[in-house]
Amino acid sequence: MNSAKQKLSAGKLVLCMGLRQARSPDIALIAADCGFDAIYADMEHSPLSLETVSAICVGALGHGITPLVRPPSHAGDGISRALDGGAQGVIVPHVNDAAQARAVVEHGRFPPLGHRSVMGPTPALGYRALPLAEINQTLNAETLIVVMLETPQGIANAGDIAAVPGVDVLLIGSNDLCTELGIPGQLRHPKLREAYEAAAMACRKHGKTLGVGGIRGDLELQRDLVQLGARFIITGNDTAYLAAAARKDVEALRGLG
Repeated sequence: MNSAKQKLSAGKLVLCMGLRQARSPDIALIAADCGFDAIYADMEHSPLSLETVSAICVGALGHGITPLVRPPSHAGDGISRALDGGAQGVIVPHVNDAAQARAVVEHGRFPPLGHRSVMGPTPALGYRALPLAEINQTLNAETLIVVMLETPQGIANAGDIAAVPGVDVLLIGSNDLCTELGIPGQLRHPKLREAYEAAAMACRKHGKTLGVGGIRGDLELQRDLVQLGARFIITGNDTAYLAAAARKDVEALRGLG
């Protein structure tokens, strides 16, 4: 069962933590204990291997937290191998138009929605020896397909991307989008706000979920985006959380002497 996808289908907020430094399956249990709904292994911005990512994903299964993977690109083999390795969904970067979104679905879902190659029993289903038709149908229903809009082109095509069957979430990559817009780091810039609103409108029109990432630490902005309709929030990553906690303790202890 993909608990994060079920929550999104019910209109509930899903909080997702990124992984760049963690190398063992224990991180899934820690994230679950912290209250996260999902984790994603970031293969775009880290040297994480597919073998390590698969171990983390399998370690998360059955613990009430959904394992996702961000592959390095929207190349098909990165998507299908992540899913075959135990991920219950993918977060695919740099999707700029409907054709690219359809290609993601092609590799992430079985017919009739896509053309994902058949593995048979998978980690995501506990390697249960189910009839093949049931495996394909269940995985199609349980797999979460998230496409990232990170350029002005992606935002301009948000409506067409949201209309693609098999796409679940349109996720705004705030930092890359800011950079592409010529306003790096300006998360409250009117241009970025316009992009959020355009994506939110596309999601409402086509029954998809709005997601946002790259806005850690600004609770007021996060609240505003949830009110706009965002239900999938990437809250931060393990590197940022570790550094923030370490700095806080060091600063406090330095003050003792």
